[in-house]
Amino acid sequence: MIVSTNPKPTLPEFSALMSRTDQYLNNDALERHDYYAQRAGKPLESDVKDALDRCAVGSAFEGTIEIISGARFPDIIAAKYYGVEVKSTKDNHWTSIGSSILESTRVNTVERIYMTFGKLGGNPIRFLSRPYEKVLCGIAVTHMPRYLIDMRLEEGETIFDKMGIPYDELRVMENPVEPVAQYYKSQLKKGERLWWTGNDADESVSATVRLWNTLSIIEKRRFMIYGIVNYPEIFAGDYDRYALWLTSQGIVDPHIRDQFSAGGTQELKMSDGLIVKMPGVFRRVSDYSDMFIRRMEQTDPSLMFDPTKVDYKTLVQRINDWNHQVSWLGKTDYEIASDVLGTLFKEKIEEYYNTYRDEEE
Repeated sequence: MIVSTNPKPTLPEFSALMSRTDQYLNNDALERHDYYAQRAGKPLESDVKDALDRCAVGSAFEGTIEIISGARFPDIIAAKYYGVEVKSTKDNHWTSIGSSILESTRVNTVERIYMTFGKLGGNPIRFLSRPYEKVLCGIAVTHMPRYLIDMRLEEGETIFDKMGIPYDELRVMENPVEPVAQYYKSQLKKGERLWWTGNDADESVSATVRLWNTLSIIEKRRFMIYGIVNYPEIFAGDYDRYALWLTSQGIVDPHIRDQFSAGGTQELKMSDGLIVKMPGVFRRVSDYSDMFIRRMEQTDPSLMFDPTKVDYKTLVQRINDWNHQVSWLGKTDYEIASDVLGTLFKEKIEEYYNTYRDEEE
């Protein structure tokens, strides 16, 4: 990191310093191509510091620039108020992955930052400096959301222009990930989902990946019931949205249909006492009806766990609405499916309240 202790110079003075620094580095790279081709990271920061020293002669920054160790943002600060973030690529293009959008290590006094980018691939090697917020075109996710850099980005095409949130507003937000996630969710096409964030600001996603067959029996039942409650199209044999959600939880099931259809049909009773054969997914609802009711009873069934609960009347109405939806979507005759599920839950809800709710009270 580089620090200047001079009183605050003007932004035009700093911009002029960056222009002179670009010119110096580009001229030097023409003379020492092989030298710069091997530079990157901390060594390149030292090169930029040396160029700034030379170009600061006769300016308000003269004799004030030094490197300070430590993981801070930006890499270089000048006169407390201006910063330089140094990035590079070994390829022959002007794009790269940048710093975290969180900026949790940002030096508090820095008001304006420039990006100095070294295109170290190709011939000639070139350097270019531009205002930081003018070269950030999108977001990529490694271990955290990070900006994407495009040093040739046109005016009006930054990620901040796309989101409608200025950089200086986003960077001071308590949770800048939330508006970024909301923007990218608004751009999703059918069959797409963000793997790196949940549906809500407080919902987390898994950092690891497991195969379905490695889960415990309880975990399998919990996820399966979640799918049955929140993705009614499962009753029509459509598992796409559920599969995407399951992946966001760090779980991959190459045989996802078997979660709901394995074991064949299930005999269930209608309201008139007639026994009918229903698809395998109905067996899951019947066998794990207690888990189903608990999830339906959550104030928000889409959360993996919500300790608050709806009242009895709301629960019954919610299950009736769900019954109507899955019976309409399913492959079985609507009247039969609706009657079977209605009969099943008339008994199960009463049994649930007599057992579990009494225990809780």
